[in-house]
This record gives sequence, C-alpha cells and structure tokens, in this order.
Amino acid sequence: MSATMIEPTQVELSEPPKNTPNLVAPEPEHCPGPESTQAGKDTACATCPNQQICASTPKGPDPDIPRITARLSGIKHKILILSGKGGVGKSTFTSMLGWALSSSAQASKPIHRSPQATTNNNSTHMDTTEGKEQEEKEDSPSSIIPTVGIMDTDICGPSLPKMLGVESESIHISQSGWTPVWVRDTLSVMSVQFMLPSRDSAVIWRGPKKNGLIKRFLLEVEWGPLDYLLVDTPPGTTDEHLSVTSFLQESGIDGALVVTTPQETSLLDVSKELDFCRKAGIRVLGVVENMSGFVCPSCEHKSQIFKATTGGAKRLAREWGVPFLGRVPLDPRIGMACDFGESFLEGVPDSPATEALLKVVRKVREAVGEKGI
Repeated sequence: MSATMIEPTQVELSEPPKNTPNLVAPEPEHCPGPESTQAGKDTACATCPNQQICASTPKGPDPDIPRITARLSGIKHKILILSGKGGVGKSTFTSMLGWALSSSAQASKPIHRSPQATTNNNSTHMDTTEGKEQEEKEDSPSSIIPTVGIMDTDICGPSLPKMLGVESESIHISQSGWTPVWVRDTLSVMSVQFMLPSRDSAVIWRGPKKNGLIKRFLLEVEWGPLDYLLVDTPPGTTDEHLSVTSFLQESGIDGALVVTTPQETSLLDVSKELDFCRKAGIRVLGVVENMSGFVCPSCEHKSQIFKATTGGAKRLAREWGVPFLGRVPLDPRIGMACDFGESFLEGVPDSPATEALLKVVRKVREAVGEKGI
C-alpha cells in the first residue's frame, strides 16, 4: 500500500503531554517521577525546586490507559524488542522480523479445491471430503499473510524508517487519528523520524516529553487490525521502557524478545534487561544471539567475529530459565539491504542468515500461540 497523497499535516512536537506538570528545573538524580505517588515526598525531592509542583500533581491511574486499551483492541499480539546494549543490531533485527512476519513466506500456501471436486457430479465421497478439507485449509488462519505494525520508541535514534525504505514519508492526520506509514500492504511503521524537519534533526528531550510522544503513538495512531505490533525500544532500561509497559499494562503484552551479541560485554548488559523483565512482570519470549559468526557471501565460510568466551546467549538463557531462540550470523548484505530499505530475507533467500532468522521467527510465532506454522 503506497503512502497517501493527502497533503501532510505538521505534527506539533512541542505540545506538552497531558497530565504532565510544567517543571521549573531539571529532574534530579533518583527522581521518582512527577506522576509517582512518591513525588514531592521522596528523599530525592528534599532540595528539588519542583517539590511543591510535583506534590500537587494529581496521582492515581492514568486516565488515558482505558482509551489506549480500546485503541489497541484490534491488535492480536504485542511484542517488545529489547537489548541491554546499543550496537547489537536490535533495530536491524526488528526490521527483519517485521519483513518476515508480514511476508507470504511465513504463511502456509493455500491449497485450492480441484475443479473436479466441484463440477463432477459422479465424484466419490472421498473426493467430496477432500474438497471440504481443502476449502477449510484455504480459509485457515495459516494461509493468510499476517499484518504487522512496528512502533519505533527509540526517540533519539529513530533508524527504522531508513531500514524499511520510507524515510522520506510524513505523518498524515485525519479525524480518526494519525495514519502510520505503510511499507507494503501488510507492514506499517510509526516513528518520530517522520515528524522531524530534516533527517539530521536531533531530538533533545527529557523523559516526560519522550513519554508523552510514546503515549500519543499508542493513543492517537490508527493502527487498525493487526496480527503483530512490534515495539522497538532503545538500549537499556529507561523511561521509554517504563512508559510502554505502563501504558500497555491493561491491553496486555505477549512478551519480549531480547537481542544480544555473543561476547561477554554484551551479555552483562543483557542480564540487566532480563532482570528488568522479571521485575516488570514481562514474559521473555526468548533470547536471540545476533551477529553470531560472519558468513562470507562468496564461499559461505563462517568465522567467529564476536567470540562467545562464556557460552554466549545460549548459556545466558539457560541461567535465567528463558528460551533460547537461535543464532543469526552476520552477512554484509544485511547492512546493504537496510541502507536501501529492502527486505534482506526476500532479496537473499539462500543466505544462512535468512535460514537462521526464519527459524527464529517460527519459534516466535509458536511462543505467542500461533498454529499451523
């Protein structure tokens, strides 16, 4: 589906989030948050110029959460994509996951009824039964290509529009809300990149403003019926993660995919991400070891670039008692596909990286309860 030709409406990014107080000074370290029940009372608030403002801010459940739940009621599965460390290929993995889930390669080929089964009056009972079975398979969920939405919550580093080939698109607004940018008929994306005056414009925001935009992505975007909503998050365990989990607490999150690379430096940070999921009550669908070896596109020889000195992601997953979904090797053509905004999986179907990623995708679908894979 191509982007609409309606003249784009400028989205006002400076509009403050609803229910967020206007602070007179930056939030101090260990700030509990202006909307927290401890706001203005915590020890960190003692010398803060915002103490009285935060203390008088209305507390309690966010009144917009029921509206968010209603807006997202047509979405079947919501999956967070997390990484404890930047540079592990999380957004690249998210883009490839979006391409894969929204591709016909992930849907079973429909079995069409034979013309003889419907036109031959002398057909046997077995033929009729077979025709009914074929018709049921044709209409089964596994024969339908899933529809996928990607929400880019990496406010300061929005790279997904580039990877999906829609970097130059804009947000369009109608009475029903913001329209996400459609990459193709079965894949859409929403990102702050579409709202910036230029591709090089920096987003220099504090936590409350980031949280406000994430809420608007959930509350005002007309996602429509989706099989999957993939939420790409920034590295770490920051305001963006807390906002997404709190805003989706009522509508429900199927779980999180945690992306890492094999070396110990990455695994240390990913352990913190798994701890975040445990404390926040988020189910971990599995850990993916990305950049697991380098595959030469000429001879397909595999070399270990980031060596797993302590057992890699598989050992980490075993220690935390969460599923290990597989290893996806490096292939330089993945970077090229992202630069050109194309699907690596469809462009290089015979790559070992494609085979590995499709195995991961099948496990993800099984983890959220999809059948007929």
